[in-house]
This record gives sequence, C-alpha cells and structure tokens, in this order.
Amino acid sequence: MTSGLERVLIVPIDGKLPNLALMRIAAWERDRGADVVWAREVPRHDLLTPHFDRVYGSAIFSTSTKAVAKLRAAYPHAIVGGSGGDKDLRVEGMVPAGFDGLDYSGYPEFRASIGYAMRGCRFLCSHCIVPSQEGRPRAASAIADIWRGEPYPRHLHLLDNDFFGSPVWRERAKEIIDGKFKVCLNQGVTARVMNAEQAEAVVAMHPWDDGFERARLYIAWDSFDQERVFMRGIDALERAGWKAAWCFSYMLVGHDPEETWERIWHRFNRMVERGIRPYPMVHDDCRASDPDHWRRLKQFQRWVLRGAYKVAPFEDYDPSFKRTRAAA
Repeated sequence: MTSGLERVLIVPIDGKLPNLALMRIAAWERDRGADVVWAREVPRHDLLTPHFDRVYGSAIFSTSTKAVAKLRAAYPHAIVGGSGGDKDLRVEGMVPAGFDGLDYSGYPEFRASIGYAMRGCRFLCSHCIVPSQEGRPRAASAIADIWRGEPYPRHLHLLDNDFFGSPVWRERAKEIIDGKFKVCLNQGVTARVMNAEQAEAVVAMHPWDDGFERARLYIAWDSFDQERVFMRGIDALERAGWKAAWCFSYMLVGHDPEETWERIWHRFNRMVERGIRPYPMVHDDCRASDPDHWRRLKQFQRWVLRGAYKVAPFEDYDPSFKRTRAAA
C-alpha cells in the first residue's frame, strides 16, 4: 500500500439491498484517492482492530442499536447515518451535489442497478420520516442514468417512496417500458390513490419482486380506516389486468393508538380473501409501553411471514415453526 494513503471503512450494518448512500460515499472517497474497504460485519474491538482514517456506517432499522454501539466502540469517530443511527445525517451534506458516482464493489454478487427516479412524498404519514427528510415529491434520475449499462442486466431496483407522486412519473414509466427494463418498486406504491391511468401503467411496466423472479407490486394498507380507498385501488388494478395475487402489502401494526386485535384481524383477513399477500410491519411505538403486546405482534408477524397462517390458526401457532415448501 502506498505510504500516506488514507484508509476508509464502509459498514452497511443492516438492510437486504445495497446501501445507496454508502455506495455514493465510497465512490467519492475513491475518487479522492482513498483506499476504501467494505466490511459486511461490524469489526471486533480489540488490539488487532485496524486503523482507518474515516469510518462510515448506516443502520436502516432501530433494532440495530447494538450493532451501531459495537461499531462506535471499535471506531469512536465513526459516522453512522440512517434511521437506526443519526437520523439527521444526510449524504448530501458529505458528498458534493455534483458527484453522482456509485461504488458497487461492496456488493459483488449484486447484478442489478439501484437508484431513485424520484425523491420525497406527497403524504404526511405519522409513522414515516420521508417527508421530513426529503420534502415534497420531485424528479431525480432518468431510468437510463440508473442502469449501469452493459454487461449488467436491465434489472432496476427503484427506491422511490412515491413513484406515482413524481411530477414526471409518466415519462419514467415510458422509459421503463420502452427500454424493456425489469423494475422492482420495493418501497411500494400508494394503492389508496391508485387510478385507472396509473393501474394501466403498472400493468405495462409489469413490476417484479426483489429477486426478479415473479410479478409483484408492493403496496401498503397502514390503518384500519383506509379500507375503502385501499380496496378501491385494488379494484382499479384488477380492472386494468393486474391480479390481486400479485400484490404484496405492507401492513403496519403497533402504531395506531386506536388499534385493536379485531381491527388487525379484519385487515389481515380482507387481504387474504382478496388473494393479497400481507407483510406485517411491527412499529416500535408499543415496545416500551406495552412489551407483552409488542411481543405478541412480533409472533403474529412471524406467523404470517413464515407462511404458518396457511396451515395453522394463530392460537395454535408454535413460534419454533419453520416455514416449509408446502406452506409457501
């Protein structure tokens, strides 16, 4: 290694997909001449802990607090952003606005491309930090600018929080369709304001799951009182030719102060009846105030995600149950 070369450590603490903010920071550090090292696990803190001039981490989930603490113990000067770290940190404050490079080297097995076609959100949901962090909807990158180009497949993970809220969503949809891209909208689109034009665009874009293996539209039903508008959106999708069975719905639980188990079951059963796949998302609001309820919600989440609801009622559920192929 060249004498005097600065060393930089990049640690994506959690998350299934590549971390776009860390990829941008890593690319910027490389562009400045630093030796960048990616770590898939938080390093141990001992006498053999290597020296790094700068350490960047990101924690998406608040449940990663122990891992964040471990990173900061090893490197007290570490800069850790994300919802599970310093929520006020923004990559825009660390990387010049004109620099848009991305370093994919920390994810050598990831062959798709990832990015934002839009930023911000139209809504002000109490459980979501996107409006306060990103503001109102605005266009970001064109589809051709997100794709890495040959020899990479035309597979795109769009991280847009409100694809159809973009002022240029029609242009972006046309770019996806005309460019024959496979797109995954895994942050979800807002089904409760889905109209006929948007439903037809969904069918034409034909979104995929995050493995690009099957048709999937990620949506959300966050509260009991959204039933009418949520189902109206599902109806619009089905009229356009999109099957309800191709919908994967995030289901927020543990946040609404008026939530009851009766209301939770109503939402869950209505989605299952329509063929929609529910995905319970347990909010941390009640973790401290009612830990027993929070634990029960986590059991409910596992019962759903492991497919156990297809073979056994919740009251008979054994938390040690392992999802089988037959239950998939």
